[in-house]
Formats: sequence, structure tokens, C-alpha cells
Amino acid sequence: MLKVGPDLLKFIPGEKASDLRTWLESYRFWNQGGMNNVKAMLQIITQRWLLESQNGEKEKLAALESLPVPQLEVTPDIGLLHPLLTTKEGTTRFASNPKSYLEWRLSSECYAEADRKGFTLAPKDAPRIAILLYRKHVITNQRYIIDLIRMFEEQGLMPVPVFINGVEAHTIVRDWLTSDHEINGVEKGTIVRDSTYKANEAVSVDGIVSTIGFPLVGGPAGSMEAGRNVDIASHLLKSMDVPYIVASPLLLQSIPMWKSNGVLGLQSVVLYSLPELDGAIDTVVLGGLVGDKIALVPERVRKLCSRLKGWIGIRRTPPSERKISIMIYGFPPNVGAVGTAALLDVPNSLEHLLRRLHEEGYNIGDFATDPDATGQSLVAALSILCQDSVIAAGVDRMQKAVEDRMQRARDGDATVPETLARPGGGLGGAKVAGKEMNFDDLEKMLGKYMMKKVRRAWPESERGPGVNSKGEMVASGLQLGNVWITVQPLLGVEGDPMRLLFERDLTPHPQYCACYEWMHLPEVKGGHGVQAVLHLGMHGTVEWLPGQPLGNDRQSWSDELLGGIPNVYVYAANNPSESILAKRRGYGTLVSYNVPPYGRAGLYLELANLKDLVNEYRTAETSSSSRKELRDAIFASCEKAGITSDVPLSSFDNSHADASIQSVSDEAFDLWVSSVATYLVELEERLFSSGLHTLGSKPTEKELCSYLNAYFKDKLSEDEIEDVIASVQRHSVSRATHDAWWHSVLSWLHEFPQNFMGEVTPSAGNTNIVDSTKGDSKREAADIVTLLSKNTEELDSVINALNGGYVLPAPGGDLLRDGTSVLPTGRNIHALDPYRMPSALAWARGERAAEEIIKQHQSSNNGAFPETVAVTLWGLDTIKTRGESIAIVLALVGARPVKEGTGRTVNFELIPLNELGRPRIDVLASLSGIFRDSFANVVDLLDDMFERAAASDESPDMNYIKKHALELEADGTERPAARLFSNPPGDYGSMVNEVVDNGDWDKSESLGEIWTGRNSYSYGRKEGGGGTRSGTARPDVLNKLLATTERVVQEIDSVEYGLTDIQEYYANTGALKKAAENRKKSDESGQKKKVALSVIEAFGGGGATGGGTDVQVKDVEDVLRLEYRSKFLNPKWRDAMLQQGSGGAYEVSQRFTAMVGWAATAEVDNFVFDQAAERYALDEEVAKKLQKSNPEAFKNVVRRLLEANGRGMWETDDDTLERLRNLYSDADDLIEQVASSFR
Repeated sequence: MLKVGPDLLKFIPGEKASDLRTWLESYRFWNQGGMNNVKAMLQIITQRWLLESQNGEKEKLAALESLPVPQLEVTPDIGLLHPLLTTKEGTTRFASNPKSYLEWRLSSECYAEADRKGFTLAPKDAPRIAILLYRKHVITNQRYIIDLIRMFEEQGLMPVPVFINGVEAHTIVRDWLTSDHEINGVEKGTIVRDSTYKANEAVSVDGIVSTIGFPLVGGPAGSMEAGRNVDIASHLLKSMDVPYIVASPLLLQSIPMWKSNGVLGLQSVVLYSLPELDGAIDTVVLGGLVGDKIALVPERVRKLCSRLKGWIGIRRTPPSERKISIMIYGFPPNVGAVGTAALLDVPNSLEHLLRRLHEEGYNIGDFATDPDATGQSLVAALSILCQDSVIAAGVDRMQKAVEDRMQRARDGDATVPETLARPGGGLGGAKVAGKEMNFDDLEKMLGKYMMKKVRRAWPESERGPGVNSKGEMVASGLQLGNVWITVQPLLGVEGDPMRLLFERDLTPHPQYCACYEWMHLPEVKGGHGVQAVLHLGMHGTVEWLPGQPLGNDRQSWSDELLGGIPNVYVYAANNPSESILAKRRGYGTLVSYNVPPYGRAGLYLELANLKDLVNEYRTAETSSSSRKELRDAIFASCEKAGITSDVPLSSFDNSHADASIQSVSDEAFDLWVSSVATYLVELEERLFSSGLHTLGSKPTEKELCSYLNAYFKDKLSEDEIEDVIASVQRHSVSRATHDAWWHSVLSWLHEFPQNFMGEVTPSAGNTNIVDSTKGDSKREAADIVTLLSKNTEELDSVINALNGGYVLPAPGGDLLRDGTSVLPTGRNIHALDPYRMPSALAWARGERAAEEIIKQHQSSNNGAFPETVAVTLWGLDTIKTRGESIAIVLALVGARPVKEGTGRTVNFELIPLNELGRPRIDVLASLSGIFRDSFANVVDLLDDMFERAAASDESPDMNYIKKHALELEADGTERPAARLFSNPPGDYGSMVNEVVDNGDWDKSESLGEIWTGRNSYSYGRKEGGGGTRSGTARPDVLNKLLATTERVVQEIDSVEYGLTDIQEYYANTGALKKAAENRKKSDESGQKKKVALSVIEAFGGGGATGGGTDVQVKDVEDVLRLEYRSKFLNPKWRDAMLQQGSGGAYEVSQRFTAMVGWAATAEVDNFVFDQAAERYALDEEVAKKLQKSNPEAFKNVVRRLLEANGRGMWETDDDTLERLRNLYSDADDLIEQVASSFR
């Protein structure tokens, strides 16, 4: 109609037809866009108006009618362009499809034009990169498009630039693009193209770069329901199997704003969150706004090109010639951490990985053919290379150091891991390979700009760790053919944890820089020349280095040190929060690994005896003498096990709280025993993570039973679970014949109605195990077994990533909370759309949790409301719970989320006080660095909510936010409504765990002050002015909030990471509690009021609980006792860890450190220390295993027990202390012997 309508309408008389003709002609120009078309449109409108206003003046009418009709400049909806693709007159012309474009690009015409204009073209055999561009920017002649194409050519990449309106991206991939992988798959019959594929118009490419952002399917329109079309996108990209990268100039931020603040708000969702759902990797910010123009930063375009060439280069290199590095971890130092990672058996995983690489044709020396070669030996040898005395001696002496250790192991030396006694040390022929570098060498690799930072932060007199006796930086590892295995350099300086690089003006120490730079520097330039690095396990440190919080620039250290090489990052599936940093700041292509199987705590030793006593008591005759005799035994057993702290007898008989047990009435004692029995059941059924996972290993039948028992709890019996497993295994042969991709599609189609529509649809192959009573659960169990059996895809994905291929995306999470959506593993995990939090369920649970927190406080404070509650907002629990902690903050304040029609949260609305029915509770929101950076939109909405609450027309007696804001305002404090506090911009961590780890602290109060000093920056939409990045230091406001804080709230989101399992809980939440207590007034005895800590365990079996709104809020002391009893003190958990060798010993060691941290910031019962000493240090058999597996870890176990006693945390007898001192002395002597042999 737009094309022919105006011509037809001029033959139709009448004013209305004339108006319609004018509108159609005008709109035709407007619809095409562009400056010339807009000018033409205005000319047409003006001309028509003048014609109608001349009132019959023929001469003027003739003159107007004789004006030339503007020429419509037509830009096709979809097309391709190039700076050299022009008409004879020099105007831009467009190719209609990729094939015709490529024919022109490879033609003599193109090369002649390039020579005439001095335009550099990439070679004809250069990698071909499809670039998706905005048509709007082509129409408006945005210069950056031409610059981008030109720079790609200059960097040796052949662009295939396709412009689209924004919604057609997936159709371009589907219809116009193919790849060598897809062509081969079609020929073999393993890939079936869509019927819309245009063979006569399509071209093969080596990579895809989208400057559009958003989801691949639907673009901006597809973001309305983010994730809905992920399966379509991932199917297309998997078929292509080439790198899919989103890289674009910022369209919502200026370049200076990006440089000072990083990528913010909605821009981060467009460039990162939404594309990651499709499996996009290596996002690069190419520039931003300069006034109303879009400009590129050339250095960033070169970075994008270098990363593309890294991926394509490794694909084009035959596996036998590829050079890769495998990097394991060894932090913190001197506690047996070498070769450890969260939930992963690193030595066995390393061995599995190497053997798989051999199968794929990689050169790994003799390792795969040596029957004595083991991953344990490799880790043991790498541990030797990490010792200060060995480093000081230099690279030339390192091989001898390893060989001497091997000989000592063969001689029976107990100070050396016995795995090195194997023939050849069990190293499979691995030899030491390394390099010593001075400052001049480092400057050649880093360049003057970054080296200037290194020299300023690390003068030659203070070079940090990893330096030999000559003052040279040492990079060392083990070489197996073309595979170099090394330990990631330490992050900072042992003994000086405050120098761990969490401040922006600091920089990695020289050896850290030298190791990464030498690793990827080409051999012809004196480097090691690796083409890709694989970080094995969660997690390393390169992604945490100083730089932009989001949107790397030239000054970001992770960007510099990783260069252009692919970073394949093996990461725990249940941690989508920290994985974001690895993906976004560390250019990590993630490959997830499964969590270890779950176990139930059961009852053991004194707890098992107590259960027997309780059962005997409850079954005995009421009047029997034996029943009366059991009273003393039960009470004594409870006291010894600390059960009286969890189930106090006084709460059942207050009148006899201080009397002997015999004076308590039978009725009261019976009630108390019943509660003890209930508590024992809770403890017996409590879950823990058992052992460590080996990369790519299928779970055994026993482990499958453990997963299903944990997930379904009482919904399926042991026999039913075993029947399901057997049935699935009987059908595994037929299932194996299905293509892996199509099987996952069919699984999704089966799960969709079950998960989203409530229908029951039998899945293929599992129908025979469904019965009429438990069909749903059995079918779900069968699916879980099938998906868990695909753990082998973890190694498949590693191999495909190292082939330069595409890794399928999946949400991060864990089976218990998130169900089958997180399986199978071996996926490029991602988080969620931050604009959709809190979810409906998260809001319901958050409301309920807030109610319980208030009730809990009132019950122990004579009905009074808390004035201020501190709530920790962490990235991990926010992602996994879909925003429960955010909902808790809203509910405490008295607000609710407001969502628009698309489901996105746009506002946090204050609930009227008459509807709320209680005062608004003030909230100190303690943000982790990851939450701060990943959920900037939520931070802004919360900040706006607090501002409105502080300014509301409400009585301060009913609005504690306003009350405290008025008090701060009266003191002249700026921004009295600031409530969102975190680390300095770009920094992460409280530093408390580093201080505790080094023992570098005096009183526990100092830990609270370290936390305060590290968390005094306020964030929100009104912060970040005056040259700061995005936060402002507001210690006065923080101190006021801490002084009024009466309770702290922490969510725990998984079984694997409890309060006692990792250092971060006491280092952040515990230290926050201590900081608040430091600001309380002392009573007459000099004691300060304790601040309560409420813990919400937000995990549970998906099949068992269904994610309901029942929320339990517990005091931290109760949760600590539960965790210690069910895991740390449990022989079942202990023995599972001991079976994991050095990694398991390290896990044990770290829990001793965390125990000291909790004792410093909260309270740890004496029985916990007693039993920990009995279970680990004083049990000779266990002590020998720990010392044999990991001498440094065992030394730390004993050290922490002695430290706890020395700090007054633990009371014990002199004999126990003497035994511990002797053990520590022996352990220290053994380690000293090892070190002294290389001095």
C-alpha cells in the first residue's frame, strides 16, 4: 500500500483522498528513516500545505507543482553492507544476501576498490565472522558501523555484516548462516536443518558477533519473556557450534560514565543477562555514547578481534598440536590447599581430563599409557613447586627437587606423599617447565602503561611472592606433551591479608602478572605459547582482580592477563552467583560440574545412644523403676552432647529450672523427652553433601539412591527408588542410541506440562515404571536418574569448548531447590533476569520469613519491635531463591513489588500503615560485591523505596526509617536515608576471613571493625557523584544503623554451603553481628548487649517440599549446633572426606578455621571443640590419614584447636592440650624437614 497507494490516490478526486495520499507519501519516507528521507517528508508536507493555501493563484500553484519530487532512499529491512560496497556515484549499496555479499567481497572489483582507497582487507582465507547490526544505525549513518567493519578487516577477520531491525537475529542464523560443523552434520545425517534454510543465499562462518544484545530470538521483543525461546536459540547455536559473542557499544551510557562506573542497570541486562541465557560468551564493550553519537574505542575492538582469533585459532589447530594450560589452585598457602576446589576432587578430575584429552588426540606425553600415572602424583609434585624454598632455588633446580622427593617417598619418608613412590613418581613422564623473569622482561609483556602500575604498587624491594633468590619472578609447572599444568599464583602476600588486591589502586604482584603473561605469550616472542587455559574447579582469582565491576576496559587486570586466549572454566553448577564474575570479568566459558551426592546425617556414637535411651524411656511402663533410673541417664547424655541448649528442660518446667533433675515433674519430663526425640529425628534426617565430585563421572547406584532419597524424602521408599534406578538402567541401551540434543528437547517437552501446566505426561522409555499411585514421583525420579547419568557430558563440553565450539547454556542451581532444570551438568551456566525479582514464590516466602523474624524478636524482647534489622543480600542466595532476601527487606519495611504487564518489577510500593498494622522496620542492607554489581536495578529500586519511606508523612514512632533519618539529619549527616552498604566500588570481600586465616587479630571486636571499614560505601540511584564510581563512603550513616541494629538476618541457599562449610558466612554475617554489638552500650558488668542472628534455611527437596511458603527462622547458635552435629562431628561425613585424599583433608582443615571464626563472632559450644578434637586430632587412625594425605592441612587442624583454647573459646584439660601441642610440634617438624631440604 505504501508503494502503490500514492500513485493510485492521485486519480481519485476529493479532499480526503488527497489527505490520505499525503499521509501515505509522508509515512513512506518516515518509515525508511534517515536524515534525507525525513527532510523529504517535511518537504512533501510543506508542499501540500502550500498548494492548498494558495487559493487558486495559478502561477504559485504551478511553481509548487513543478518542484522535483524527492527521491525515496530505500534501505532494505535486512541486508549486508561494507565501506567499499558503493555505487559509481559513491553512495552506499547493499547486498541482498550473504552469498552475494561474499562473492563481491572476494571479487577483483572489491580488491581494486580497496587498492584505490588504501583500504586494508583481510586475506581471502581469513576467518569469516557474521556481525549482526541494527538497521536503524545503518539508516542514521552511525559512523561506528563503518569503523567496526574496517577494524575487523585490519585485524585479519573477514566481516559478514548483516543489518536487521532487531527481532530477526535468529532467522539470520537459521536461514543465512552455516558452519563447517553444521555442513558435516548434515552430510552425516546427525543434523537436520530447518526447512527455511536458504542454501543458495547462505555462507559458512567461523563465529557470530551480535551488536544487538537481548535474546537471540526476538531481540528487544524477546526480552518481554526472557528465557522463553532459549531452546530455539541454543538449538540453532549448537547446530552451528561456533563462538557466539555479544559485543556492542553502550547505547544507554556515555564512554566516560562506563569508564567511571562500569556497565550499569538496563544496559547490563541487554549486554549480559539476556544474551547469557542463549550461551553467549566473552562480551566486550566496544564503546558508548559521545554526545548523541555512538563511538567505538579502537582498543576494545582489537580486544574483541583477539578473542575471536583465539577461539578460531584453537579450532583450526589439530588436537595433536594444540597447546593448553590447566590451572589448579593453592590458596590459602601453607594449609594444604594445592589441588583443591569447592566440591570437586581435583586430582581425580585432572586424571580423568588428561586421559580424555589423550583419547581426543592431544599430546599429553606418556601419561595416558603409564599405568602408574595418577592425578594425585601430579598434585603432589605441583605442591613441591609451590614451596618457598623450592621457588627460591629457581627453575633449574625444581626438577631435581621433585626427583629427590620421589626418592624419599620410595625410601619410606613419611613427610612425602606416598603416591610419589610409584614408578616414575606416578607422573607419567611429566617434567618441570618454567621461566624466570625480571622487571624488564615483564615490561615487554605487559607494556609500559600496565607495568607503570606494577612498579608503583610493587617496588623492586617488595616484589611479593613467587620470587627466586635473585629477585626474579618464577612461573613453573609440569609439562605433559603439549599440556602445561600449573598452580594459579597466590593472590597477595601471606601475613598481609589487607594487601589482597581488593583496593582499586593496588595491582597484582609481579609474579602473578608474569605467570599469566608468559603463559599465553607466543613462543616466538619468548613465551610458553598456550592457546587456551582451563581453570579447574571453583574458584580461582583472576576474575576478582581490580578493574571494572562490569564491562572490562584496558585498565582491568583480568582483561590484560587473559589476553586473547579462550578461558574454559570448570565451575560448580550450584553457584550461578560467583560464576557470573568468572564469565563476565574473566571471559570464562563455563562448564558446570555436579554437586556430590547427598547423605542423611543419621545418628552416631553419643547421639545414637541417646536415641536408644529415649526410646527405652518412652516404651517403659510409667511406674517402672527402670523408667525413673533412665531420667538421669537421658539428662546426662543430653548435657554432654549439648542437647540441653537446643531443648532446654527449663522451658518445660520453669519452677525447677535450677533444681535437680529428680525434682522435675514426670509430666514436664515426658514433654521434654518428647521434644528431645523430635529434635533427634530432625538431626537424623538432616542432609549433608557427601564427599567430592569427580569431573565427568557417572554416579554409582548407591549415589543415585542418595540423590533421590534427599530429593523425595518420604514420597518414595528405598525399594521404589531402587526399582526406578534398575528400570532406567535396563532402558539405557536404547536411550543411548538417541542423539543427545534431541533427547534433551524431548525431555524438555515432557517436563514443560508437568512443571508449568500441572499435567502428567509419561516420558519416553519410562512409562513402564509408572503406577497409578506414585506415577508422578516415579516418573520424575526416572528423569533425574537419566539426567544424573549424563554427568559424562561434563568432559564432553570441556572438549567441545577446547575445540572452539559452543557449550549449551543452563540455569545454575542445585537439584534440591531447583529440580531437574539444572541437569544435566556440563553446561554454560547463567543466572536470571534481575528485572523479575522477587518472583511470586519468593515474595510469598519473604513475607512469611519477615513475619517470623518479627515474632522471633518479640518473643525474646517482651513484645517490642526491632528498630533496625540488618539483612544480608548476597548474589548466590538471591539467584537461587529468585529474590527471597529482597522480599524479606521489602516485607520488614512494609513494601511490596509492583510489576508491569511483562512481569518485570518496576517499583517497590510502600504499604499504607493502616494496612500494614505495625511500624515500618528500618533495614540495613548489607550487599555482597556480586549482588551490588549484578543487581544494580534492584539496588536503585530499594534506594528509591528507602528515600520515600524516610520522606513519608508518617509518625516516626510508626516509621523507624524516618525516625533514624531525622536523627541523622539533625546531626548534619548527608543522605540520611542511605541504607544499602557494601565494599568500595569494584572491590569484593570483607577481609575478615583473611585476617582469621592468618591469625592476625587480637580481640574479636577488631573483626567487626574490619568489616565496618570494608563496608562503609553506600549505593543507590542517588550515589556515585563527585567523581566516585557508583558508591559514596558514608561511615556516619553506617555507624548509626549498626548502633540501632538489634537483629541480623542471613539466608542459606543450599545443603552444600552451610554456615560451617565456608569462610564467607562468619567473615560477613558474623562480623556484621560483631560490628553491631561493638556499638551497643555496656551494662553495669561491662558487657555489651548481644545482637541476635536469625538464619533461614531456604533449601529443601523439590520433590518433597514443592517449594512451599513454610519458613523456619532459627537462631544462629541453633543452626551451628545442627550443622556441626550433622556434618563436621559426624563420622559418616568425616569418613567420606577422608576418602578424598588431600582435597578431603583440606576441606576438614578449612572447617576448623571457620569454627574459630564463628567462635570469634558468635558462639560455638564447648562440646563442639571437644568432639572435634576427639574425632580428628586425637583419634590416632584419623590423624594418621590426615597427616598422610595432607600434612599442612593436619597441622592447621591442630593449630586451630590450640588457638581456640588460647583465645578463651574452648575449655579443656591440660592432658588434652599437651597431646595437641605434641601433635603440632611433630607436624611442624615434618613440614620443616621438607622445606629445609631445599635451602
